[in-house]
This record gives sequence, C-alpha cells and structure tokens, in this order.
Amino acid sequence: MSTINKDEINKFSKIANEWWDINGKFKPLHAFNPIRIEYILNVASNYFKIDKKKKFPLKNLKILDIGCGGGLISEPMSRLGADVTGIDASDKNIQVAKLHAKKNNLNINYLNTVPENLKLENKFDIILNLEVVEHVEDLDLYLSSCFTLLKKKRIMLTATINRTLTSYVKAIVGAEYILRWLPIGTHDWNKFIKPEELEKKLTDLNFSITNLTGLSYNPIFQEWKKTKDMSVNYIITAEKN
Repeated sequence: MSTINKDEINKFSKIANEWWDINGKFKPLHAFNPIRIEYILNVASNYFKIDKKKKFPLKNLKILDIGCGGGLISEPMSRLGADVTGIDASDKNIQVAKLHAKKNNLNINYLNTVPENLKLENKFDIILNLEVVEHVEDLDLYLSSCFTLLKKKRIMLTATINRTLTSYVKAIVGAEYILRWLPIGTHDWNKFIKPEELEKKLTDLNFSITNLTGLSYNPIFQEWKKTKDMSVNYIITAEKN
C-alpha cells in the first residue's frame, strides 16, 4: 500500500525548476500563498493563542508541510518562527526546496518521503495538506498516516478542490485550457473530493472538524479571498481527538 501516484510525481518533477518563478507554471500558487498564510496564522492564533503581531508568532510550533514542492509554504512558515519539516514524493522537488532554503539561510528539514514512511519520534502541532489530497493514490492511507503523525489535540489543515460542475469549468477548462494558468493535465476532476466526503473520512479517523471555509479568486483584483462558496476551492481544519 502506498499513497504515491507515479504519474503525478513525474508530472510535477518535470516542472520542478519553475517552483520559484513567480511568472512560471506555479504562478497560481504564488498568487494563492497570501490567503493560505493568512488562514494558517488565523487558525494558529485562535488555537494556540499566539500573537500574530510578534516577529516570530509560530515559534515553538512543529509544522509538517506534506507535498511541499519547492517550499512555497514551508519557507514562510519557517520565517514566521515554526520548526518546519517539508516532505515530498518527488526528489527533484526536494532538491529545489533545499537549494532555495539554503540560499535564504532557512533551516528547514526537507525529506524525500511520503507520510506513511515518515518515522519520527516527535509528532507535529500542525500538519499542512495544501493542494495535495487530489494528487495522492490512496486517500484513506494518506489521511490515516497524517493522523498518526499529529499530536493529540492538535490540528491538520487540508485545502483542496470540490468535485462540482463549477470546479470542472473553472479549475480545469478555465485554468488549464483557456487561461493556461496551469499545465494541461495538472488536475483530474474525478480525484476532486467533496467537502462532505472529506469530512466523513476525517471524522471516521477520530478528527473533529473545527472550520470549513471556501476560497475564491477575484480576477479583477487578482487576489484570493475567504468565502462561503465552496463550489471550487475550500480548506478544512480538523483537530485530532
């Protein structure tokens, strides 16, 4: 049993050198980053009672960034003071992430591995699954592995795409074929998961859902915002019981 989908790994490995090109194939993720960071900080602030105004508000928190790619989320989490481990099934992604972190004097523990193979004594306060679950092979194994890696009464944030007609039009036809924001074939609509499906999988594992929020893109202002509309992108926060 494995969560690795070799086709997905190869797909992202081929464009790994573009992770830090803000006008390259990962431009949509660079645009997505501010709202993701804001959401993580707000959740951490409420849950761990941290002061977001401090220079290193995430200090003393251990964060696991799964499917870290080139480090687009791992690096800001590290800059905010967190003890970050970033893992990815693509060795090429990890090499890019390590090189970029070294250039920026950031101490991030990058590992070429997957959750079910990660054996660490110390578990994590926050696990980040951001735009990952729609690319894994065995979602049940993936989520149960995450549950094992998380400390009790700590949280996991999962951002993904809903399986709706709207998401097919916007995330695949629009983003890949018309606007060419993403390489054609980046997403498989059949692997998208509805919020209620993900909620059930999480609660069956003994997670409690603490927040569910939609995320939508405003093409006029070219920015993302939180919304009640979860027809395309959404993020779910779950606490390990």
